[in-house]
Amino acid sequence: MEQYRVVGKQKNSDLCFVCGDQNPFGLQAMFYDLENGDAVGVFTAKKEHQSYPGRVHGGVIAAILDEATGRALCQIDGPDAFGVTVELSIRYKKPVPYDVELKCVGHITRNTRRLFEAEGRLLLPDGTEAATAYAKYMKMNVHAIAGEELTEEQWRYLDVECPETIEF
Repeated sequence: MEQYRVVGKQKNSDLCFVCGDQNPFGLQAMFYDLENGDAVGVFTAKKEHQSYPGRVHGGVIAAILDEATGRALCQIDGPDAFGVTVELSIRYKKPVPYDVELKCVGHITRNTRRLFEAEGRLLLPDGTEAATAYAKYMKMNVHAIAGEELTEEQWRYLDVECPETIEF
């Protein structure tokens, strides 16, 4: 495993399933920008996110991979840069347990004026890849996607300490 320097944290939404800090049913993931240009989400799935006993549901895995790959654009185009998912392909490799800290990494592989493509990896605590993803997005600002209803209280930086490094 390698250590990566964290160069910034990303905004969270209030009720998003993946990053919503006020969503009691969600993953409440925190996303960070890394020195190598990747985005990483850190989260702990709960038993409520399971499919079979002891395993996180594949749809939840798809959701975190979609979010991490989409958030990779924020480091390049700014904190409100996002996209609408056009294509998402997941490869499931290992069972994913809940009640342990997991990491999901997104990396831009192609970036054009209107579209971007990214790859993602969901990592177990020992660094093993549990799932991978390929995604394609149409670029859109988060405010254009959400409309006028999105307020600063709903899309903001959380007042939590940012780690200096993340290992995976």
